[in-house]
Amino acid sequence: MSQSIQLYNQLVKNKLFNKSINFDLRRIKLVLSKLGHPERKLKNVINVIGSDGKYSLLTALKFFIEASNKEASAYISPSIKDIRERFWMGKRFLSYKEIINTIKIIEKYKVNLTVFEVLTLIYVINAAKENNDYNLVEAGALFAKDSTNIFDFPKMQIVVNINKQHLNFVKRKTLNEIIRQKVGSLSNYSNIYVGKQKPNVLRKIKSLLRNNSSKINYSNSWKLLKIKKKFYYKDDKNKILINSSLINSKGLMENLCLAIKIALDLNIKSNLIKKTIPKIKFQARIEYLTKGRLINRINKNEKFLIDGCHSEVSAKNLANYLNTTNLPIYGIWGMTKNKNPDKFLKQFNGIFKKIITIPIENETASLSNDLLVNIAKKNNYISETAKNIYEAIKKISSKEKKIICVFGSLYLCGNVLNRN
Repeated sequence: MSQSIQLYNQLVKNKLFNKSINFDLRRIKLVLSKLGHPERKLKNVINVIGSDGKYSLLTALKFFIEASNKEASAYISPSIKDIRERFWMGKRFLSYKEIINTIKIIEKYKVNLTVFEVLTLIYVINAAKENNDYNLVEAGALFAKDSTNIFDFPKMQIVVNINKQHLNFVKRKTLNEIIRQKVGSLSNYSNIYVGKQKPNVLRKIKSLLRNNSSKINYSNSWKLLKIKKKFYYKDDKNKILINSSLINSKGLMENLCLAIKIALDLNIKSNLIKKTIPKIKFQARIEYLTKGRLINRINKNEKFLIDGCHSEVSAKNLANYLNTTNLPIYGIWGMTKNKNPDKFLKQFNGIFKKIITIPIENETASLSNDLLVNIAKKNNYISETAKNIYEAIKKISSKEKKIICVFGSLYLCGNVLNRN
């Protein structure tokens, strides 16, 4: 078992901390008060809120800020390969020792925090020491009472795509309630950016923000433009080529455009943005693996793709990309509970030639192989189960030119990356 998994398991098993989701800001604010309010020391806080696209937006913006010779700390969730990935401190991730020592500080106050609140505190305590120019903070499931909603005067609050994810966390099981929880508590003293949304979602957002006194920037002030086979960011003053071999879908490009708009508003030069775009990489978001132990197990005619999509929107984004490849697609599928695997799989509309289902290692919330294989067969796919990623590859790999696509969970993709 890796040190990362051991550390996370220690957090979960700690009698002082609670793994379940329990939205209430009083606990974390009590600890912050006892600590002397380290959250107030963080400079230029940028909250990133929404259902899909928080990580890609945050990552792109971090690249642009750092390219401008500024330092950015960043808090993301979930981590993909290692718990340390949650805590970026400008030029490095926190070490295991720093994380463990910070947990000991938090334990002294004997407050029954949730695990996510502990993780947020680990970031805040250490980011306050680093004193970097910017702090990019990804929200958890919602925002109104999320442990990342602790900053009095955030510089910016960015709202990416909102959809029906996280219905299990709200009493009223409606999209409007999800939107209210994510947008209804935005600051009146900030700059708010709203990324591309479905029309009904945008109407609700505008209704919720009609009395908000922050400066609000909606996505009609910039756009993703396609000319022939090239994509561009376009606004009234700028047209920037999106020259990237690593960003492979329209959905990811839309998030990149939002990051470009914000970077320009931060006075980062358009030429610097253009030079930085080819360097941006989104881990486990339509990502091809080209070398490693797992890649050594497949035929040279095969491509190996991973994508952590786990919602209907992100599934559709992956499906749209796969439809452009003109290659047979074989899927390796795993998912966690609190998702709708049937509706999720329907977004692919028969694209897979075969689906192998596998459990997600070290994840108690992993859906069973039998459940997933039955759903796949119900959707008219040839499907069978495998015990692990090695067996799944063995059942799929051949001399046929194809794409092997691992999908359905960021945790699954993390396991694959660690095995590779």
